[in-house]
Amino acid sequence: MDVVLPCQATIVPELPDGSRWYAVHTQLYRELRAQTQLQNQRYHVYLPKRRKTVRHARKLKTVLAAFFPRYLFITLDLAVDQWRNVNNTFGVASLIMAGERPHPVPHGIVEAMIAATDADGLLSFERNLKIGEQVRLLAGPFADRLGTIDRLDDNGRIRVLLEIMGGSVPVQLPRAHVVPA
Repeated sequence: MDVVLPCQATIVPELPDGSRWYAVHTQLYRELRAQTQLQNQRYHVYLPKRRKTVRHARKLKTVLAAFFPRYLFITLDLAVDQWRNVNNTFGVASLIMAGERPHPVPHGIVEAMIAATDADGLLSFERNLKIGEQVRLLAGPFADRLGTIDRLDDNGRIRVLLEIMGGSVPVQLPRAHVVPA
């Protein structure tokens, strides 16, 4: 692959035919190293970031950190790319697999994250969420389910109504665990 796009892109890139997004499990605190190494191999990599406050020696410092610790995303065409090389890259623990082959991220998930990335490369869904809007859950027992936003609060929590067995069931979770559908 010869397409390398910056992480600060707010325009969702078109993937080449046959390419899909895949999740990469990185080594502990090695997300940036894995990203750099994969980009050096000419892969298109997306590492969502957030601001994190760190306390050290009684001082507070705000740093950039991975939005999903130990994970980043890569585009691959399994028929063309030598995807097994990804597992041998510095900073990478392994691709997320389904049996013998990498498991693709569902369509729209990574694209929604890229669209919600600001000019500084920070992922921020808060600006896109509104009560009554449909969202897709990213984590937990209801991952990949669609729901409707019922309530937003100032503590970074969100209440989503899921249609389960003919009724609406409220589920409360962090805002980071949902993307607009």
